[in-house]
Amino acid sequence: MLFNGLPQGSLRRLERPGPLREQVYQTLLQLISSRSLPPGRHLVESELAARLGVSRQPVHEALQRLSTEGWVDLRPAQGAFVHDPTGEETDQLFVVRALLETEGARLAAVGPSAEGLERLDELCATGEAAVAADDVDAVVAANATFHACVMDLAGNAVLADLASRVEHRVRRYYTPIVRQAWVEHRELIAAIAARDDTRAQQVMRAHTQDARTRFPPRPAG
Repeated sequence: MLFNGLPQGSLRRLERPGPLREQVYQTLLQLISSRSLPPGRHLVESELAARLGVSRQPVHEALQRLSTEGWVDLRPAQGAFVHDPTGEETDQLFVVRALLETEGARLAAVGPSAEGLERLDELCATGEAAVAADDVDAVVAANATFHACVMDLAGNAVLADLASRVEHRVRRYYTPIVRQAWVEHRELIAAIAARDDTRAQQVMRAHTQDARTRFPPRPAG
């Protein structure tokens, strides 16, 4: 069955009002990016609709959107499947992430606000506490929020939007590696606080590049 093995309560019937296609899209995006729906999983429209308490139309529309964004593969006469990225595709995603976030770190260090630095420190402490508590979901969430905060400090809305899109694509890889990130996050905060944009670039570049090398290689076959 499609939802066998999902954590209890991870999939709830959607509440109205609100655009159903958007609610379905956001629900499926979260399940895929968190690997609750793993690569290769068959997504059956009728079963999704029944579990979410909606008709098949918003499910169909959400799957079409997820397909255009690279999250879902639509196969003729077979249906929808969670996209299983190749090693080359994964490498390309991490390269783009490194480029976007390195520039974001540089811009963040140009003129950081006291409030922004305080927020980064709080998020780093939250992530460190989640690591100590062995709460993987909280660690992944804190990591994503920390990087989003850096991009907010950069002050470039287009850059932040692009980085957010790529971050969602690479989030599925975070679980085995994100525990190791927090010392580097502290180094980044120090560089931003010192308004050392060159150092902030260096730290973020190493941080994002190392994230790819830490990710275990895919098994052959």
